Amino acid sequence: MAAVKEVEDLDKNALQNGDDEEDLDAVEEGENKDPAKKKKKKKKKKKAETEGGEPGLINATQKIDAEKIEDVAAEGDEKKKKKKKNKSKSGKGPSKEQTNPPTIPIAELYPDGNFPEGQIMEHGPAEGIDERTAKERFSSEEKRALDRLHQDIYHEIRHAAEAHRQTRKYMRDWIKPGMTMIQICEELESTARRLIGEDGLKAGLAFPTGCSRNHCAAHYTPNTGDTTVLEYDDVVKIDFGTHINGRIIDCAFTLSFNPRYDPLVKGVQEATEAGIKASGVDARLCDVGAAVQEVMESHEVELDGQVYQVKPIRNLNGHSIGPYRIHAGKTVPIVKGGETTRMEENEFYAIETFGSTGRGQVHDDMDCSHYMKNFDQQFVPLRLQSSKQLLNLINKNFGTLAFCKRWLERAGASRYAMALKDLCDKGVVDAYPPLCDIKGCYTAQFEHTILLRPTCKEVISRGDDY
Repeated sequence: MAAVKEVEDLDKNALQNGDDEEDLDAVEEGENKDPAKKKKKKKKKKKAETEGGEPGLINATQKIDAEKIEDVAAEGDEKKKKKKKNKSKSGKGPSKEQTNPPTIPIAELYPDGNFPEGQIMEHGPAEGIDERTAKERFSSEEKRALDRLHQDIYHEIRHAAEAHRQTRKYMRDWIKPGMTMIQICEELESTARRLIGEDGLKAGLAFPTGCSRNHCAAHYTPNTGDTTVLEYDDVVKIDFGTHINGRIIDCAFTLSFNPRYDPLVKGVQEATEAGIKASGVDARLCDVGAAVQEVMESHEVELDGQVYQVKPIRNLNGHSIGPYRIHAGKTVPIVKGGETTRMEENEFYAIETFGSTGRGQVHDDMDCSHYMKNFDQQFVPLRLQSSKQLLNLINKNFGTLAFCKRWLERAGASRYAMALKDLCDKGVVDAYPPLCDIKGCYTAQFEHTILLRPTCKEVISRGDDY
């Protein structure tokens, strides 16, 4: 403001000098014959000559004034540049640019801890809740105060979300047909570990990278020695998670390289958006499922001359998320029916939808790779020393987060097959085999993590890609 005001004062001085010159010219032309004014004319003329100027020309004073104006303008530009640089350090943008491939931890890009917000949406009206009540949440001072009480949690989950966004942005361009599934998973996981700043149970990956293909809908990650290659005609679901202090981002997308699968992928993505829109504080879980099914079944895909309706996989669901707990107890269906339980403030949900050209129902199949310690299991006595050692390794490296066989080996486990089976048999650890529809069909998946803040609904994992 000060710079702008100084420029205005200098402009007024310049204009005043210009008016004086017009008066001198008028006197010289004989338009004013008054003797007093002639005397005044001589004084002004003499003053102009002593300052090095001539009547009708820009004098030295005006030159100095012009230089001052230029200096002030330059000073203003410099301040704008500094302000622009400082803005990147205020949490509204990264303090420096990410590399390609990404190598700089997210915490270094946002040193003030103010990570980007997700998409902000109003809580929509729910069954038995009028629209006005839902909209008032956004402006309620009481709800804003509740929002401020949970800022630490919001920062942690946004940190995890930014690591997920930047990892998947890189991987979506990097993944190509001809790569092995192990190669894809290892590149994704090493990238995500760098960006999240892996630190034991404080920060890292929340569960193994799912890269389920075609009729396999979920829970497949390659075990050591798996030579499976990604093909041009594959439809692959990339499902991975990141966490900070147990605050989990669960987010997935589908990649296909042959455009004939685009209608399938589009139908599932639009169904996920419908589920997000229907979610919110006081929304009933069954209503979310109904919205998802309606949109998904409105799509169809033609493959080899046959038209298939896109069916929701009715025994797969979204779910609530808790600290260090990927499935926290509430289930979000993707078909009509289900529980009338309502969503509540400050709950996290994975809005997750699966579509299929097959039966629309999955079953366990193929070799198991996903495992997770039972969150509710009490102490169980173990007789085998190898089981005790393996459980200690799981507690130290994963806690109640999911893991896979590759990760056990990375943590130093060897000859663990019998011990792992013993832990599963005793209910200490649960196995999660790959989930498949009928062979020959194709499945797709999209998923976002949402946070039901008191004031609004935040789609935390939202990015430019989906």
